[in-house]
Order: sequence, then structure tokens, then C-alpha cells
Amino acid sequence: MSDDFFRGWRRPGPTVPAGVEIDEGESLDYISGHYRIFQYLKGHRFSTDDVLTGWYGSQWAPRVERAADLGSGIGSVAIVAAWRLAGARFWTVEAQEISVRLARKSIRYNGLEERFTIRHGDLRDPSILADAAPFDLVTGSPPYFPPGTAVEAEHPQAVPARIEVRGDVRDYAAAAARILAPGGFFAFVFPYLRRDDAQRALEEHGLLLLRRLDVIFKEGEVPLIALFGAGRAEDFPKSQQTVVEPPLTIRRRDGTVHPDYSAVRVSFGFPPGGANS
Repeated sequence: MSDDFFRGWRRPGPTVPAGVEIDEGESLDYISGHYRIFQYLKGHRFSTDDVLTGWYGSQWAPRVERAADLGSGIGSVAIVAAWRLAGARFWTVEAQEISVRLARKSIRYNGLEERFTIRHGDLRDPSILADAAPFDLVTGSPPYFPPGTAVEAEHPQAVPARIEVRGDVRDYAAAAARILAPGGFFAFVFPYLRRDDAQRALEEHGLLLLRRLDVIFKEGEVPLIALFGAGRAEDFPKSQQTVVEPPLTIRRRDGTVHPDYSAVRVSFGFPPGGANS
């Protein structure tokens, strides 16, 4: 779902700091509380999937000192989590320079320089976060589709966000397994129809699926995505079972915001209803 879902309200906020300009082809949009994010008008823009990942990770790992976001793009997942985890420091990894540039602008705009370290690199590189690990929370939003199975976006920045250009969910699981602290939590989003692929990826890298939350975008429809929460298998007894939570519904049949999602919206700093609720 596009960021259009989050439009319809405006919170008074700071003016753009000196030296941080809204360049041509960009927008500056609210994402969580008073935090705002720079986005390309025609590139990859933050989505419901992103904000839910940041929310879910911080929901089940509420006491976090150090967090990492893999394949962080323009920083949307990490910024939401940072708003909810006020005392945490964040390290992000992103391969696309154009996305890193926007993330740096957003971090500066929101006054988060002391809390964020942005790494420009490939999450598959074992050295990329080796000096900063371990992390209490690791988040990620792996691309959903193998090459050739979905229509590619027109803007080159948006292609790797959907298509497995630089690795897949297994690479995200491998990276998380390398950097996750004992007792740490790995939260990520992936298509509901590929939930078995996600679980296999975790198992291949010594991670245990602790809980899953399926997301229904409109009441009466099937889930489109799922949120996954995992930990290191060695930290849990072999009898540990996966908790499948009741599904989260975003919209009611009439298009208004579902009460369950209203509560989630409040928890990451947005009014409970949308522009049309």
C-alpha cells in the first residue's frame, strides 16, 4: 500500500534545517509522530509494509539499546522504530547510493545524527556490520519477488525494493543470524503466500520463528503480507512453538480504517483514522 494512506492530516513541525533542501523530484512527508522522511516522487516510497515492520519489531523488542535495519532503503523502517524506541541507537545498511542519500537527509532533518549510523553497502557482506554487532533488534523488508515473476518498477531505485536483485529472504536471515544478540529479535515482512519460504530461510540459518502476524488490507480479503518475528534457535527450548496471532485488518469493507489498525496507528504517532474514515 502506498504512502497515500497516510495523507490527509498535517502536524505542525520544524522548518527544514539549514543545508537540508527539498530538491526537485522529492517530497518531505510525515512517517511517525513528528518525524518526516524525504522520498522521490516517482521512486520507491514508504509503505504500510514498512511502518508495520518498524512497529512490529519495536512491539516485541521494547527494550533495545542497539538496532540494525537490513536493506534499509530510504530509512523508513528504522525511522518508525526509532520514534518508538527513543533510547536506541540504529545502524542501517543499504546498497543503493541514491537511497542512502535520502536517508542521510531524513536523519539530519529529524535531528537523529547521534542515534544513526548509515552504512552504504551490501547486507550480504559479513563485514558490513561486524564492528557494531551484536544487536538487540534486527529488522528487514526483503524484496518479495524472484526476477521474472513480477512487473519491474519504472524508477531504478524502486526495482530492488520489489525484485530479488541483491539477495533474497535467505540472505536477510543469514545476515540477521550473524549479528543478532542472544535473546535478540529479528522482525521482517514478507508475502503471506511465501510464508513457508520465510520459515525455511530462518531454519537454514539457525533462527526460530517465534511469532507471525498476517495482514489483511481490506476486510473479507485474504492476507497479502505477514510480519515475522524470530530469534536464535539456541536461545529457546526445542519445544518452543510459533505463535500465530489473530490477523491484523487495515481497512473495513467500506474503506474506513479498521479499529485494530487505528490502535496501531496511534502507537507510531499517527491519528487513529485516515482522511476518509
